[in-house]
Amino acid sequence: MTQEAPVIAERQGALGKLTLNLPKALNALNLDMIDRMTAQLDEWEKDDTIACIWIDGAGDKALCAGGDVVALHRESGSYEEPRASRFVEEFFSREYRLDYRIHTYPKPIVVWGSGIVMGGGIGIMSGASHRIVTETTRMAMPEITIGLFPDVGGSWFLNRMPGRTGLFLGLTGAQFNGADALYCGMADRLLPSESKETLSATLAAQPFGSDVEHNRTLVSRVVQSLEMEEPARPPSNVRAHYDAIQNLTDAPTLPEVYRNIVNFQGNDEWLLRAAKTLKAGCPLTAWIVWEQLRRARHMSLADVLRMELALAVNMCSSGQVKEGVRALLIDKDRNPRWQPASLETVSRGDVERLFTSPWSESPLRDL
Repeated sequence: MTQEAPVIAERQGALGKLTLNLPKALNALNLDMIDRMTAQLDEWEKDDTIACIWIDGAGDKALCAGGDVVALHRESGSYEEPRASRFVEEFFSREYRLDYRIHTYPKPIVVWGSGIVMGGGIGIMSGASHRIVTETTRMAMPEITIGLFPDVGGSWFLNRMPGRTGLFLGLTGAQFNGADALYCGMADRLLPSESKETLSATLAAQPFGSDVEHNRTLVSRVVQSLEMEEPARPPSNVRAHYDAIQNLTDAPTLPEVYRNIVNFQGNDEWLLRAAKTLKAGCPLTAWIVWEQLRRARHMSLADVLRMELALAVNMCSSGQVKEGVRALLIDKDRNPRWQPASLETVSRGDVERLFTSPWSESPLRDL
């Protein structure tokens, strides 16, 4: 592959390396990148000389800032003309299939999650066997701002966070750092950002063999040996705010939780920012977050991704995504005109329709 390719595939010893290579776009995922990564993982699974996979992002700003939402805006329906294009179905089907592949890959996968890791970037990172964050890591599932919802397995991993922190992060799109990711179970180790080359070189030099568990152990020991000392780590906002999050989300209905968060009266900047994002966000998304976590509580990962695929296609066809991306990235007026316009005007039927599969058989039925 040339250096201009959107995904660079190379080898370093027994390490197969995939680099997302759109640094000007913060390595946002497009369909070509998804397909290239999938094909390379398939090839390396059969290659006995590859013992471990490494995934990172070009540049020092991001692993991946999310999916190609501008393309989704172009291909999504509007409020006036609801439609689900073939592109939307293909994009999400192939993205979720890649995420599932990473979750179930037989060889160890190390993801270097430094800088911005949001949306689709979290989808790539969350299923890896060794998820690395650094002092520069900034993570979020900010889909409520564009009329989507926390997908790429969000129903799975948000449900596994401490207490109701997953609900709070899904509703508010609040950013969290590397220490937060460790606390929430979204990362395995926090390393100094300058240790990237040392880590990859050390991994490449390991005496890997044919035993996958032996190889996983070798990777774990190398990663652990470079972990950042506790005093140097950034403080965890989520851990520090755990009690406040529990209090704000301590209600049996979404409207009550919503009011608790958006009416927060303190002077804590992190909570105020979270409240502001929720208040300006898509009302339908808030209902989806509430409902997706309730429905997915005991689902398998495959069933979660099938549910999220139906949600993603339905949200894109309904006009929510076109309006959200328009306001944020196209016209940049930051004044989305959501329909329905408020939490109270969303009906139970509106929510049920979004969870109704548009197919007799899911495109992900074989997962």
